[in-house]
Amino acid sequence: MEESLAPLRSPVRVRHTPAPKQAKTWHKSKRLTDLVSKLQARPWTTTELARVLNVNQRCIQRDLQVLRAMDYDVADHAGNAYFIPARGQLLRPAEALAAYAAIRLAHHHSPTLGSHYRYALDHISMALPERIRHILNASVRDNGSATFAERQMEQVASAWVDQRVLKFDFHRQTGEIETGNELCIYFIEISRTNLTPYVIGLERRRRGQIRTFKLSRMRNLSLHTDTYESDPTFDPRQFLSDAWGVIGGQHSVTVRVRFAPEAAYRVLEGGFPNATLIRHDGQVEMDFRAGTDATGLPRELLPFLLSWGPRAEVLSPPEVRAAWLGELREALARYDPPSMLDTPALEML
Repeated sequence: MEESLAPLRSPVRVRHTPAPKQAKTWHKSKRLTDLVSKLQARPWTTTELARVLNVNQRCIQRDLQVLRAMDYDVADHAGNAYFIPARGQLLRPAEALAAYAAIRLAHHHSPTLGSHYRYALDHISMALPERIRHILNASVRDNGSATFAERQMEQVASAWVDQRVLKFDFHRQTGEIETGNELCIYFIEISRTNLTPYVIGLERRRRGQIRTFKLSRMRNLSLHTDTYESDPTFDPRQFLSDAWGVIGGQHSVTVRVRFAPEAAYRVLEGGFPNATLIRHDGQVEMDFRAGTDATGLPRELLPFLLSWGPRAEVLSPPEVRAAWLGELREALARYDPPSMLDTPALEML
């Protein structure tokens, strides 16, 4: 899919490097904001707060005094922890629990954005009673996510919100470094297959082509002085309509799969994108529509098909069946040497 480049506006803001005193004040303000968010989410000891905010305990104690002076109701919990009772209600309890569960899933399984997810969990939990909120937030563990990806997301978010062209290099799967990309961001999508964020936008250097970039492979990000106007005709639902994960918007293929009877009930439970039931007579046949990569294969769909092992067979199209069989044969040859294979097993593949 190609789109023409929208007219560019003149730069509208100039960034100045803050003086040391201004920077110190800014860091303290940010720390106080973070402290309020954490104390509203659950009780914290000064030792825990000092560790996560990267300051000493005496600094935390002074910050607590500042918050009280600002009329925050900093309460003492069990004599050794502090919290701030939440004010107001953001969501209904069922809505809050549903949103909390979804973000918690992403937090546990995504290799990136750990602290961003954690802050989101803290804010969503404000809609729940304190006894529930404190238990939920105390149970969320640090997933050890890479901080560089979180900094990248902050730059991507700034570029999208301020409509600034984003400059970056991209580390391709082949190992090649693609330099000097200039992207007008249109959308950010979390892949359903790996819960990793991807950035979608118009690449200025490629005649207005809409491209998708994996956030963790974006390097040397910076905001360009140029700004851009968003394309009002861009529809993320249409662009991702045939995406199994995030590959979509250009070409797609329909893959027919037969599932064995022992897998039928699991398949019929549904929940799969772009899936159509074709036949159900003990076995189940389904069509899956998925976007293809430059080789013409549905790369995001293949791991799903392989995950069923011998309980799923790719029937068509021929090139997808060949790729699926190739993966199975390679696994068999690698972990069960040919000298140990019997002829019938080989012929079945």
